Amino acid sequence: MFEFGRDLRKLFEKARESDDLGWLELIGADLVAVEAQSLAVDGGRVSCARPFDTWMRASALWREHARRTGRRTSLDRAAAAASDAARHTATPDQTAAAAIEAGEILLLRFDLFGGREKLNAAVANVQALTIDRPTTRSAAAALHARLTARRARLSGEPSAMLDAAALLDAALHGAKGLPPTTGDDLRLDRAALGLEAGVARRDGRLLDQAGRDLRVLVESASPDYRPLTRARALALAGAGLMALARLARDEAATAQGQTLFAAAADQFTPDHSPLDWVAVQLAPAGSDTPLARLNEAEALTREPGLILGALARERRLAAEAALAEAMGDVEALTGLEAIVRRGLADAANAQPLEWAADQIGMAHLALAKARLTATRPRAVGMMLAEAMETAREWGAPALVQRAALLRLEAAKI
Repeated sequence: MFEFGRDLRKLFEKARESDDLGWLELIGADLVAVEAQSLAVDGGRVSCARPFDTWMRASALWREHARRTGRRTSLDRAAAAASDAARHTATPDQTAAAAIEAGEILLLRFDLFGGREKLNAAVANVQALTIDRPTTRSAAAALHARLTARRARLSGEPSAMLDAAALLDAALHGAKGLPPTTGDDLRLDRAALGLEAGVARRDGRLLDQAGRDLRVLVESASPDYRPLTRARALALAGAGLMALARLARDEAATAQGQTLFAAAADQFTPDHSPLDWVAVQLAPAGSDTPLARLNEAEALTREPGLILGALARERRLAAEAALAEAMGDVEALTGLEAIVRRGLADAANAQPLEWAADQIGMAHLALAKARLTATRPRAVGMMLAEAMETAREWGAPALVQRAALLRLEAAKI
């Protein structure tokens, strides 16, 4: 047993020195933070033999911790580590690599908290780089393609989405010399873009490409070694299948989509990657997610301004409104309205996306109350219009879609 443990530790140490950070998927979020802090301490020592590499690795680990937990402090620590790496560059290639890492942090800030200015800043920075080394050039191309895909999805313009897809294709082709995690991220982004554009345009070619990308990811990501990548691919496949099922009104396809979500949730525990777990719980928006699970999702996403936190908040309010309506409890709906209204009254201290979530929540409550009392809801259209505008401005399309669906529902009353 002792020999087995010693050999296992040697393998773990070897993985820590690898450029491929896929091994991080085997450890929980708390241990990722411990590893990141250890590297940051090492990088700050005068005796550190390779400060640039150490700070770059610390930044990547803090970024991974932020990706799983949504902690702003982890993003700030990643940015600080990238800045320290930039101060220890010895070659132009290292300078470019540090700039690319800074761009990755901006991309993650956008994914977690929205804000178009983050994408614009990252695009401007990566376009200004002058790079000689092919591997670093490929890393810059991958980042630029992923940033462009985010901007295209925000615009919703078919031509922009096709251009972004072409950039992702080229970046994936050039990523053979990069760590496998980069290729996985590119495939996930290409699949997400393909599904969105394919459903919107009824384009079978784009949907087929998205399906191939997700199949490759699921087949290559072993649940024993890459559980998070596998879960993300399964969840995205489930979301795509359910979107198509809604268009075709296919109940069997809906059930298959829900099965994929269940499979994604089985890959890891909530403490291993809280945000991945929450994303899986919130993804099947049309299903009856238990209120207790939505409360847990909201508790795990308390970081102010977090997009997933706003989505969890809105879904929880919707579930509470539906429960009170099912019980015919007008008094409960009135009490919930009072609680949400108090939060909206403190607009000066509210995060924009949380404010938008509360506006949509108020619309849920107003519509439920109107159905129970046979009256017309007041100001629901304005609530939803303002929520949609804010969510769109901050780059939260899922929240925009929730408000849009509710507006259609309100039109029927």
